[in-house]
Formats: sequence, structure tokens, C-alpha cells
Amino acid sequence: MTERSATASVEVASDPATAFQVFTEEIDLWWVRNPINFWDSGRVTAMRIEPGVGGRVLEVYSGDDALELATITEWEPGARLGYRSSVDDTETRIDFAAVDGGTRVTVVQSLVRDDGKAFYFWPRVIRWIPAWVARRSTAPRTPRELDRLTIALSYDDPSAAARWLHTVFGLDSWDSIPAEGDNPSWIELNVGSAAVLLVKRTDPRPTTTDHNVWVYVDDLDAHFAQAQAGGAKILTEIHHYGYTSYEAEDLEGHHWTFAQARPTMA
Repeated sequence: MTERSATASVEVASDPATAFQVFTEEIDLWWVRNPINFWDSGRVTAMRIEPGVGGRVLEVYSGDDALELATITEWEPGARLGYRSSVDDTETRIDFAAVDGGTRVTVVQSLVRDDGKAFYFWPRVIRWIPAWVARRSTAPRTPRELDRLTIALSYDDPSAAARWLHTVFGLDSWDSIPAEGDNPSWIELNVGSAAVLLVKRTDPRPTTTDHNVWVYVDDLDAHFAQAQAGGAKILTEIHHYGYTSYEAEDLEGHHWTFAQARPTMA
């Protein structure tokens, strides 16, 4: 049976009027350009929200072509945005409420037909907004594009793995690091513009490691010390063979190679 609704909230360090502006006018800047985040990733060039009741939420393609994702039903700058989906049978309400230090943005997406279909993507997507708000004053006004290479890793407990990788290996996320008790269907960590997806293991644990993940870091000595202090199993210490690197094993046996980045590496 399809769930009747999905709700998610985040807090951003801006006033409600600015948070509303970010959500609507800057959607193409905070929306993560990953192939799984679009209806037609092979053609999409932008995301856009047309202002006012009757406006549309659009996935824009080249020329004058676009896919209408929704029609705006409520438009109260600094307070509320509502729309009726054109691609499933849901209605969505986004409320902007002032809190200490900023604004709480709350999304409620609800099924409007008992026999309808619902794509409840907001609990994951809304987590992209705080990261953009935190960097929008200094970041270039261009969308962030993920690299073409993405690595997927299976874990018995992806959320615990994400917290460990963040604390011990210093991996961050354009999204968020899940807190205790938070178990999203998948977790996306980022190294520069490359993504590492953490997913729930469905097969029995393999008897041998069948992958190796390479990450370039700015200060290899400091990173090695952090990994040691955090409890990583060091497979080979720092060594030089055309490049300088070390190998380590994480909490569930995955192998990682950390190498010294070039000075000009972005």
C-alpha cells in the first residue's frame, strides 16, 4: 500500500524571506545534478520555478522544451509555497518558519488519490538546501555537477558507515551525514565532485574485498595520522612509488587508497 504522506524539515541560516527566495529562485543552484535526480538526465539543462499561483515547476531541456513537474497553487513569499504535481498524484506544501538563527523549512508531500502513485523524494532532496545556504555568499552562481565516476559500496549499516567515514577519513557530503537513528535508503558522500554511494548490503558478506577506492588528499601525513587515531586498520604505511600513498581498511573491511594530491588539483 502506498504511504499517504511524507514529511521532512531542515533549518537554514537565513531569514524566511531569503529562504523562500533560495528555494524558488535558486533551485538550479542547490539541486544536485546527479543522474538519479532528474526525470530525463540525458537532456536536462536546468531546474526552474515560475513565480506566483499558476506558475510551474519545470525540468528544462534545450530550446523551448521542458517537462512540467508541477503547478503552483500557493505563493506566499517568506511563508508558504504549495504545488500540485504533474508527474504523480501528490500535493506538496513547503512552510518557512522563523526559528532562532534562521528558518525551519518543512515539506509535506501528500497523496491525493487512494489509487494514485507517489514519488516521495523530498526527505532526501530537502537536505541539499542548508549546504547551499551556507556557501551561497562565496560560491560561484553555477550549478555543481557531480563527476561521471561514482562508486557504490555496500554496508550492513550504511548510516554507521557514513558517520565513521566522515569522522575517520574526513569524507563530507553535499547532502548530510545521517544522525543516529536516521536510516535513509542510500547515502551520498562526496570527494570534490565525485560521489561515493553507501547502500544496504543485500548479499552475504564477501569473503574477499572486490574493490579499491582512491581518494586524493591535500595533506597525506595529517590524513594518515587522523586515520590511525580513529582506529582504521592500516594495510600499508605511507610509501612512494611514482606517487605517495597509504592503504587502509575501514570498519567493514573495504579497502581505501589515499594519495597525495597534486598542488594544482581542484
